[in-house]
Amino acid sequence: MAQAIKGKIAYITGASSGIGRATALELAREGVNVGLIARTESKLKEVASEAEALGVQASVATADIAEIEEVNQAVAELKKNLGSADILINNAGIGLYGPFLELDPKDFKHTFEVNVYGTYHVTRAVLPQMIEKDGGDIINISSSSGLKGTSGSTAYSASKFAIQGMTEALMQEVRRNNIRVFTLNPSLVATELAFGDKLSEQDKEKYMQPEDLAEYMVGQLKLHPRIFIKQSLQWATNPF
Repeated sequence: MAQAIKGKIAYITGASSGIGRATALELAREGVNVGLIARTESKLKEVASEAEALGVQASVATADIAEIEEVNQAVAELKKNLGSADILINNAGIGLYGPFLELDPKDFKHTFEVNVYGTYHVTRAVLPQMIEKDGGDIINISSSSGLKGTSGSTAYSASKFAIQGMTEALMQEVRRNNIRVFTLNPSLVATELAFGDKLSEQDKEKYMQPEDLAEYMVGQLKLHPRIFIKQSLQWATNPF
């Protein structure tokens, strides 16, 4: 029998747009109360209003996930307003592309500060809540670039490969606490991160949409607690 997720509490990073927004709303449709984290409060409030219109509670907290103190404050705020998390979606991230020698070292470092340390900061703040509950789900959004490096993606791929290692090690550590930790590794998804201001020009039938990944995550979360998919790779069927 599938696991019921209605009434659970999910914290989602990068929740103001793209995959994070779609996931928050898909979870809300399933009756999950959502805690939303991102840098832009106005956009978060818009998503929160949409979620509340679906009949759940929603709370927002702004934070740059690269800054551990901001993360700790944001997580504490969500816990106060909603309660302890049952689900954590580590979605927030940035991209950096270009020839290796042309990348600014500061930008290379910042990619790790957001993608790797950001995921670490949020997980570190939320995990004690799940350990206390003796259960929970952590989904880290990595990338197909975290499984196979490509020319021009040294910074992005390196950060996403790091997510894989951190996820797998943590998964082994907290299985005894009935906590499932797993990664999604989508290829190109139709988001502003991928297409920028040309997003509206893309054929929605050719590329994966944020809603596709949101639906997939809900399916994983509904799996019986005794099983989970440690790592999965998502591809567009025919983007040519």
